[in-house]
Amino acid sequence: MAPRCWRWWPWSAWPRTRPPPSESTQSFCQQFSTQEQTPQICVVGSGPAGFYTAQHLLKHHSQAHVDIYEKQLVPFGLVRFGVAPDHPEVKSYGAEDHKALEIPGEELPGVFSARAFVGWYNGLPENRELAPDLSCDTAVVLGQGNVALDVARILLTPPEHLEKTDITEAALGALRQSQVKTVWIVGRRGALQVAFTIKELREMIQLPGTRPILDPADFLGLQDRIKEVPRPRKRLMELLLRAATEKPGVAEAARWASASRAWGLRFFRSPQQVLPSPDGRRAAGIRLAVTRLEGVGEATRAVPTGDVEDLPCGLVLSSIGYKSRPIDPSVPFDPKLGVIPNMEGRVVDVPGLYCSGWVKRGPTGVITTTMTDSFVTGQILLQDLKAGLLPSGPRPGYAAVKALLGSRGVWPVSFSDWEKLDAEEVSRGQGAGKPREKLLDPQEMLRLLGR
Repeated sequence: MAPRCWRWWPWSAWPRTRPPPSESTQSFCQQFSTQEQTPQICVVGSGPAGFYTAQHLLKHHSQAHVDIYEKQLVPFGLVRFGVAPDHPEVKSYGAEDHKALEIPGEELPGVFSARAFVGWYNGLPENRELAPDLSCDTAVVLGQGNVALDVARILLTPPEHLEKTDITEAALGALRQSQVKTVWIVGRRGALQVAFTIKELREMIQLPGTRPILDPADFLGLQDRIKEVPRPRKRLMELLLRAATEKPGVAEAARWASASRAWGLRFFRSPQQVLPSPDGRRAAGIRLAVTRLEGVGEATRAVPTGDVEDLPCGLVLSSIGYKSRPIDPSVPFDPKLGVIPNMEGRVVDVPGLYCSGWVKRGPTGVITTTMTDSFVTGQILLQDLKAGLLPSGPRPGYAAVKALLGSRGVWPVSFSDWEKLDAEEVSRGQGAGKPREKLLDPQEMLRLLGR
């Protein structure tokens, strides 16, 4: 269900002489009125959490008036900008920033966050100038979650297999010229602790033109240790074991023998330093600390052994996690956990303010998790409204926001404006047999809207 009233404004439309407002990281809702008949609700962020929260509010309160605000010129957040183009059915990312490696050499050319790399091939305007140099032979992806496998898969997928997706033409052109032949996917812990799922692993194993590099020694004793783990994890481990230790069938062996590209998993390795090229101008490798596990169960952690290993590479992609950013000094924020302190979505000590999505619970879960979580936030808000627990007194709602924007010379982009941009993208994609060709330049978008 679409909100009754959907308005957002882009940063790019703000006057250059005036700084933009504090950045939003995830969806949060503020009650502008406690009047039972016409509650005015503001949702900041048009990703899944924002939409699902708005949907629940509108479904369960017939008079609710919901406005959604978004900093980009287009909606849907990382559903649009964070999902691999060959996975249109997977909508699982949603946070505003990435976790820094905090190691020497991280600033060298050739080192990128996976979030920025994903934004580049998905057409996120702020990443359109990323221009990763793919002329190297080897890339290293730090992290062993689904995002890590996504970027590895995009690097190794034959470009002709991506031509009918909504990947940007610029990214596709760069991938056609790519010299990357090997991608190492590195994790601090062992095989039993990988964070990717069986679907993504199966796709990597079956990826055309590639072969896996898996050391059987990394999986010694794993068969006995997985007997008591939950079934999804057990099935994942069994697939890893088969790929690493069993002799492939005739067809698979022939396919791997002719493969020109490869990917591998490296366990018990933690990034210690990005190594520079001799001239110091770009990344040429990464120094990895060899680790071992301490603790049991959920308390298991990787600790350095004192040994190190240098791995040559010309591209480093960090996929060690996402994080949210604080939105405004008036909104509580826990920088360590990357969340707004809350109780079931109620922001602590700020009546009338609510949060949902990863800024509520941290960067975990997929789209169904976010949907359920957002419905809970919406229900809590409605309960508080009915109980009269929200701040009393009239609130101006969108009228005040509209006046504020007008005073600053800001042109909001409306839902009908988005529909025009959407139609233009679809039209441009049709000629190439793609679902759409995403618009990348905010100024071009504004020109298309007559701004």
